[in-house]
Amino acid sequence: MTAVAVLTDSVCSVPENMLQQLNIRTVAYYIHRGGEILRDLVTIQREEFLRWLMTARSLPTTASPGPGDYYEAYEGLAEQGAREIISIHISSKVSGAVQGASVAQTMMQERHPEVQIEVVDTLTAGLCQGLMVIEAARASLAGARLEEILAKVQRMIPVTRMIQTADTLKYLYMGGRIGKAQQMAGSLLNIKPLIGIEDGIIAPLGKAHSRGQAYRMMADMVSETIGKGQARIAYMHAGAQREVEKIKELVEAKVDVVESIFAELSPALAVHTGPGTAGLCYYPVD
Repeated sequence: MTAVAVLTDSVCSVPENMLQQLNIRTVAYYIHRGGEILRDLVTIQREEFLRWLMTARSLPTTASPGPGDYYEAYEGLAEQGAREIISIHISSKVSGAVQGASVAQTMMQERHPEVQIEVVDTLTAGLCQGLMVIEAARASLAGARLEEILAKVQRMIPVTRMIQTADTLKYLYMGGRIGKAQQMAGSLLNIKPLIGIEDGIIAPLGKAHSRGQAYRMMADMVSETIGKGQARIAYMHAGAQREVEKIKELVEAKVDVVESIFAELSPALAVHTGPGTAGLCYYPVD
């Protein structure tokens, strides 16, 4: 057990090998598919879920873990010796994870006052949340204390950005997660939308006429933001590894990237983005 335990949700989509190497604890989201109740990356895996999703006539629904799920995870970490926990979650404006974790935090204060827990609302999702989790875990392994790790994550929140594209917004639309991109939904028969997250909700970033053009626009956006500095980037996708490799080539021809991570979205996120989604999350390195 590291000095500060790092906990997050399965929707952070951090690759399994990194979760293990960095001692990151995840709490699984719920996926309701007909009469089935599945646990994200526990009872349903990425490849199997995407195969099914491409043929689905109606979308399953997703639900964040409840206070009991988070309390169980916190108590488990405490039993392993943790006295400081940072709990890092998807935007509170698109999911109830922060609320559930905060209730569990209060329960822990009453029953285990010796354990200090900080719940973080990242105001983002996917690998943007994942990058914050990774950096928190690395800082913990390096011996940083809870206050230092919390400050590091809070510095990342306003500068960590997402850009992604897909052939359609129908999955976001059907799942009710479309946010400010609502106005794009009706006019995208031959358009590849670029979307991101602004102020915690899905927002439109632009439109392209092909995936190739969308990827070039992504590279230009990252280059404009990073300038002559350096970046860490997580290339994320839903069954589209070759597509994110194309994005990487374009981006890294323009930007000095100190670390690249490839990761596939968890089923609980892929249900909202749809198969074929490709994009990236990035932030400037000091």
